[in-house]
Amino acid sequence: MMENGPPSEEYYLPRDSRQRRPDDRREIELLHYVYSRPNLEELRGCPEKVLGAIDEFGKKKAYLMNVGQRKGKIVTSLIEEVKPQVMIELGSYVGYSAILFGDALRRVGGKKYYTLEKSPEYAAVANMLLDLAGLRDFVKVLVGSSDVLLHKLCTTGEIITIELMFLDHFKPAYTTDLKLCEQLGMVAAGTVLAADNMIMPGNPVYLDYVRSSVETKRSKAKTSPSGYEIFSQNIMSWYVDRDAKPAFDAVGNPNLIYESRLVESFEPSGEPDGIEITRCVGAQEPNHL
Repeated sequence: MMENGPPSEEYYLPRDSRQRRPDDRREIELLHYVYSRPNLEELRGCPEKVLGAIDEFGKKKAYLMNVGQRKGKIVTSLIEEVKPQVMIELGSYVGYSAILFGDALRRVGGKKYYTLEKSPEYAAVANMLLDLAGLRDFVKVLVGSSDVLLHKLCTTGEIITIELMFLDHFKPAYTTDLKLCEQLGMVAAGTVLAADNMIMPGNPVYLDYVRSSVETKRSKAKTSPSGYEIFSQNIMSWYVDRDAKPAFDAVGNPNLIYESRLVESFEPSGEPDGIEITRCVGAQEPNHL
């Protein structure tokens, strides 16, 4: 399914096809770019204008791996439909999606937006931009491995059941983190997942999992691959601790029933991409045979 026609606005600069250099400091440069603007005071407390400044950097200075306005509309529409009290995001990067979705969540009466980020540097940039947008008290940035943080949010009782979760972090961790959430009982009927980058770079292991029948998932429960091996090094080079393995050996809950569909759209750079929208609609009784 295709939503949002071909982008007509100016594109972000293209992603470099080579591996990211160790001295690449574009996220810090973004912070200086935004905070040195002559109209800085106009940005304070205005999420839309902060997002506009970030987009301007992506178009004029350097590519940023943000969700962008096109794909962002898919998720903000989902927020308006689901109206969750709490939303979780895996992968903050510079805070673009946390600003866009946090603002949307606040508008529908939500109480808290959690965004989980492995990189302390990215998290610091995100916090600065969230503060500028007037969302620092509403959006909570947690720093660490997504699986460890999800486990902590669950075991401390801070989050019991996931209402809406946006996945846009380390691509191989999509499936392993979802299985962990299932195993912890955080996924139940009514849970909605929105997973980015289903076309660019793609995530066949995740798609196969959320689209599989209960019977198929049961048969693969202990043999499914993590998916870590399918991503090219230039994609992996953007992630902190890209060689890290999951902290938990979670097999998930194969009895959960999902309905899943792809909504096609575009990257901010104009490349085709899509978001997989997955809804948990119930569970089958465990097979004890």
